[in-house]
Amino acid sequence: MIDLFMQYQDKIMVAMGETELLMLISISFAIILGLPLGTIIYVTRKNGISENKLVSAISNLYVNIVRSFPFILFVFFMMPFTRALLGISLGTIPASVPMVFVAVAIFARFVEQALLEVPTGIIDTAISMGASKYQLITKFLYVEARSGIIHGLTSSTISLLSYSTVMGMVGGGGIGAFAMLYGYQNFQYDLMMIVIVIIVILVQIIQFIGTKSATYLDKR
Repeated sequence: MIDLFMQYQDKIMVAMGETELLMLISISFAIILGLPLGTIIYVTRKNGISENKLVSAISNLYVNIVRSFPFILFVFFMMPFTRALLGISLGTIPASVPMVFVAVAIFARFVEQALLEVPTGIIDTAISMGASKYQLITKFLYVEARSGIIHGLTSSTISLLSYSTVMGMVGGGGIGAFAMLYGYQNFQYDLMMIVIVIIVILVQIIQFIGTKSATYLDKR
């Protein structure tokens, strides 16, 4: 198996680079858009600090629809939009478009859950101190929920790594495409095992970093 890995080392590295690019784009947008979206869902919920039924309904509808869509079908569903946006629908960059939508929805729900775990006493304390809504969110809620948010980001990243392998089936490149092209289609199942081992190792690294970071940030 080691000899087989050395034989395909260059191609594996290229595939890994494509997967890393796909993950970087989707996780970046998950943080940039998913964090505020999850916060909006939390603050606009019933009896929230800025209750707004319309905004809450729209935000939850987006998250629920995207998360409930079978991923491979969602990718095909998004192809016309991706083609209209980028001019093409195949390749690593186009593959990142449906990944971004899914990443934002997944992480937003994790953010909401993390914020819901913040004790109501923290909110009462912030309000009694005269904190504005912005200060309440950034100086109190995020600080108290940061460990849970990191756990959510870790889980989101692992899920997206799995989704990224699917993108290889629809021209998205990456480690999944390598496994299909050189492993499955050429009946080299040892090569597929190498890919599986690589993915398992990546998941363990992500989980380790995420758990250590969350533990470090948890000051409770």
